[in-house]
Amino acid sequence: MIPADIIIQNGTVLTQDSCERTYKDGAVAVRGNIIVGVGPSDEFRSWNANTLIDAGGGIIMPGLVNSHVHVPMSLFRGLADDLPLLQWLNDHIFPAEAHHINPETVRIGALLSSAEMILSGTTTFCDGYFFEHEVAMAVKESGMRAVLGQGVIDFPAPGVPNPNENIRHASTFARTWLEGWPSITPSIFCHSPYTCSAETLKSAKAAADSMGVLFQIHACETRNEWDRINSEQGRTPIAYLDRLGLLDQNTLLAHVVWVDDYDIDILAEREAKVSHNPESNMKLASGIAPIPKMLNAGITVGIGTDGCASNNNLDLLQEMDTASKLHKVHALDPTVMDSSTLLKMATIWGAQAVGLDDKIGSIEVGKEADIIVIDTERPHLVPMYDPVSHIIYAVNGSDVRDVMVAGRILLKDRKLLTLDVDKLLERVTLLEKSIKR
Repeated sequence: MIPADIIIQNGTVLTQDSCERTYKDGAVAVRGNIIVGVGPSDEFRSWNANTLIDAGGGIIMPGLVNSHVHVPMSLFRGLADDLPLLQWLNDHIFPAEAHHINPETVRIGALLSSAEMILSGTTTFCDGYFFEHEVAMAVKESGMRAVLGQGVIDFPAPGVPNPNENIRHASTFARTWLEGWPSITPSIFCHSPYTCSAETLKSAKAAADSMGVLFQIHACETRNEWDRINSEQGRTPIAYLDRLGLLDQNTLLAHVVWVDDYDIDILAEREAKVSHNPESNMKLASGIAPIPKMLNAGITVGIGTDGCASNNNLDLLQEMDTASKLHKVHALDPTVMDSSTLLKMATIWGAQAVGLDDKIGSIEVGKEADIIVIDTERPHLVPMYDPVSHIIYAVNGSDVRDVMVAGRILLKDRKLLTLDVDKLLERVTLLEKSIKR
């Protein structure tokens, strides 16, 4: 008998590998944190596992990758809605952060977001915020996988009252976590081209490059940003970032709404990555990113929720549904952003966007076992002619039954195994009262 620790069986396996192999009656074997077998169930008759997970005829697929989020901001969910971005930031979010963000609140917000994401099938997220060490500690507790960027901005920020210390602080965080925990990958996150000087941007990118970590930045999110950078620099934000030497295969840009064909050519040539955040962009009326053009140009695009303060949830399944329909109606073309494209954006392309596609994003032998099981025995999910279409247009977060990261089961039969949700909600409720004052 071939030994395994866990075998997940009796389900449709969507591998998301380069051939997009699907096994209608398939199984996946896991030993330790690694996938050691995947294929038709018949091939596993000679296998023996300590734990058998019966998918019940559901969908077995890679865990979802949220390529852009600010997890501590779940504490500000619904705090200030229906406002333009700059008014939302300057009049509400920045003051709330100044008064209420500290190591303890960051950790609680990160745990709350982790619980929400696990329950809706996300196994990996790419974060950028302050007190990111506390986010890392929350990730360890939850069992999730994450790329974590310590925030850099050119004015006093939570944990970094002296802006002159922003690069040093971010670099210290990244060095600390380079070998700190297997499922945590550090990063450096500059807020935007309009809140960071050219010198700060170049220094942050140089620091990220020196450690071989991802450089993240918000870019081209609003028309106001485009107008400001174009007026001050005489070029588009993308051209400006390119002139500073910030764009390459280890750069992830979030939003990227206000770009033209020339900008897209630059991004494609530099092999920079993009995170598409449609619900946040819709809610803040920022615009519609030309994602179909980017994909046609060969740009790697992942999908993200952004933070709860501007979304207001972290359900990546809902985000995929929104993204597909938004671009269809915008283009007046029902074939645009088909379900297969969206699923890749949330799995293997999302993993590529955050620099982890050698480890995750698909179910393949040798990759780490980040796997979810979706319960399809529900009225809104039968009949099921096309499982990929179902995931994009019918499945929601509450249909996720089991979640595994690196071979460790985090959610079993809808029960979180790593976090005490009741205790966490009590703590969040107490914080809510202080934030509302």
